[in-house]
Amino acid sequence: MVPVRGYTGCRVAVLGLGRSGLSAARALRAGGAEPIVWDDNEQSRIAADAEDFKILDLLKDSSWDGIVSLIVSPGIPHLYPTPHKIVSKAWDKGVVVDNDIGLFFRSYATQDWDNFEVMPKVICITGSNGKSTTTALVAHILETTKRPVVVAGNIGRGVLDIEPAIDGAIVVLELSSYQIELARALAPDIAVFINLSPDHLDRHNGMGGYFAAKRRLFIDGNPDRAIIGIDEIEGRFLANQLRQETSSGDPVISISKNKKLQTDGWSVFVRKGFLSEWRKGRQMTSIDLRPILGLPGEHNHQNACAAYGVCRSIGMAPKAIEEALYSYVGLPHRCQILGKYNGVTFVNDSKATNADAAEKALLTFSNIRWIVGGEAKGGGISSLEPYFSGVKKAYLIGSSMTAFAEQLHQIDYIKCETVSNAVRLAIVDAEVGDVILLAPACASFDQYESFEARGNDFINIVEAIDNENSNQ
Repeated sequence: MVPVRGYTGCRVAVLGLGRSGLSAARALRAGGAEPIVWDDNEQSRIAADAEDFKILDLLKDSSWDGIVSLIVSPGIPHLYPTPHKIVSKAWDKGVVVDNDIGLFFRSYATQDWDNFEVMPKVICITGSNGKSTTTALVAHILETTKRPVVVAGNIGRGVLDIEPAIDGAIVVLELSSYQIELARALAPDIAVFINLSPDHLDRHNGMGGYFAAKRRLFIDGNPDRAIIGIDEIEGRFLANQLRQETSSGDPVISISKNKKLQTDGWSVFVRKGFLSEWRKGRQMTSIDLRPILGLPGEHNHQNACAAYGVCRSIGMAPKAIEEALYSYVGLPHRCQILGKYNGVTFVNDSKATNADAAEKALLTFSNIRWIVGGEAKGGGISSLEPYFSGVKKAYLIGSSMTAFAEQLHQIDYIKCETVSNAVRLAIVDAEVGDVILLAPACASFDQYESFEARGNDFINIVEAIDNENSNQ
């Protein structure tokens, strides 16, 4: 783990004892601090007690004696829609509030780095959609160079669970708006802004607050290199803010999934399935992304642009990046092609937990039998109407069934309630060339503990049905 520095002999409170909270408590203790921990959930407190952490109810004034900082887990509201009562109490008592990301950036670099031949680097990736795929893709490409690579943050391990840096280490962090907004220290070497679309708006009081949270990684973090997706107005604004008044455009690499960016600056873009790098007014390389099964669709081409920009920023040759791209197999639950059975393709995009993410899947495939629904987010699926032409029939699941049925207009649909019912009914209806697509456009929590559990259920159902057919 990364021992937290700067709190030796101090009492530091930790609110929330999930993965990141327990990790922060351990790292604080390893750095010589005394963690005081609390979680509203009794089972989480029992787990912390098993590790001999001191548990005090932080709603009580007596628990705050000597506490100098409060570390808050990302799932706990710290501002909107209303701050957790314990966060408010910390403000009232003049106790600074931070999170594990802030602790990581104040602790990761040490004097040992003076003896390294190659300085470690921290790459931070954020955006509304594609963070996990881009993070995994960057790590995959870098691993082909035999550099020591660690993935952490929203994917992989908690940031403080990783080992202290070694010579030449590269840490690739996927960061959410929650994590960026609260961190008191941000110092990425390379930072990536993929895209922005409405999500978590209750936690940020609207799109302005949501963008402001992500913008902190670049304005406060001041990375040496910023890879910025400019397909939305916020990305264009951010790229312009960071760009220097020179023709090179440093330190920005602009990326786009569908716009030609043939300027004097540095850009990476995709047109008609071909990734192009332009620098100083000329094309540096061209890569055909269309055959890469692990990166289907325009949205994944955007992820490839971001990953390519990162790897070029640390000196990788275009040919080496191209070879690594072709060996990438993709992440589970993100437009994951499970296979083709009796001429019908099955695709698991359970990670499509909002309409914007589901839009990417609807644009990627045609002849779709769409399994959609769950715990609806604001706006439902009405924004997807321009993409309904590729949908042959919708199979509605979860608590949003009735609301979504009213938003489908001319699309044929059936209420299935469960994923199992939806898959079986879709198979009965399917014809050769159809795609049975799980892209719920919803959270999973009405029926599953996570989008992963929902996706795994879909995979198991498809495999079971295929086995049944094989044994007949």
